[in-house]
Amino acid sequence: MNTFLSLYQEMGWALSLLVLATFVLAGTVKGVIGLGLPTVCMGLLGLAMAPAQAAALLIVPSTVTNIWQLLLGGQLRSLVVRLWPMLLTIFIGTAIGSLWLGIEGGQWVVRALGAALVLYALCGLFLPVLHVPARHERWLGPLCGLVTGIITAATGVFVIPAVPYLQALGLNRDELVQALGLSFTVSTLALAGGLLWHGELGGGELGASLSMLVPALAGMQVGQWLRGRISALVFKRVFFVGLALLGAHLAING
Repeated sequence: MNTFLSLYQEMGWALSLLVLATFVLAGTVKGVIGLGLPTVCMGLLGLAMAPAQAAALLIVPSTVTNIWQLLLGGQLRSLVVRLWPMLLTIFIGTAIGSLWLGIEGGQWVVRALGAALVLYALCGLFLPVLHVPARHERWLGPLCGLVTGIITAATGVFVIPAVPYLQALGLNRDELVQALGLSFTVSTLALAGGLLWHGELGGGELGASLSMLVPALAGMQVGQWLRGRISALVFKRVFFVGLALLGAHLAING
């Protein structure tokens, strides 16, 4: 795929429209609840293409929207100081996972993606609010980062266990949103490195990913408009139920 146009020509109009609609929907979800763009993209696109191809498409939109998110809140320096061990092991875990597992394709990768989506949905629906004492952050943060990195390399999903861990740190709402943006940015860049190592991220793939930035940002604007008009709690529940069903389908049918 030498150009991003050849990628879409190869996919055909029907699949290209699915990709476009997926990024608008994923951006909308992120605009409402502050996360979910790569998760929705990997889940829906995993129905129609190889996980590595789906992961390559989300690199630019995910990076830009997460950098936007992490720059808001004014607590970036303190969060980096607090979270750097976890962020470092996300890179290490992704590197290990890329060398050991990779995301090149195969039925097991699709099933693993489905299992990761189901696990994340169940955590979102049923996991109670946890609390991590400060004395445990020194070892638990790096462990969560390492596991998150390995799962990222294998499935392109980088929310487990990073999101539950960050939610358990007792951060206020603005700090949590910024911390999630920081974690997701590191995970996206680490995933891009893994894809590049396996030859799955060239100029054509980056061009195709760049073309999905506008739909993702448009979806985020819609989501931010919806956030003040619908119940965020109800939206989250619907999102996680849908994600669980989608993940179960991928896990069972591959």
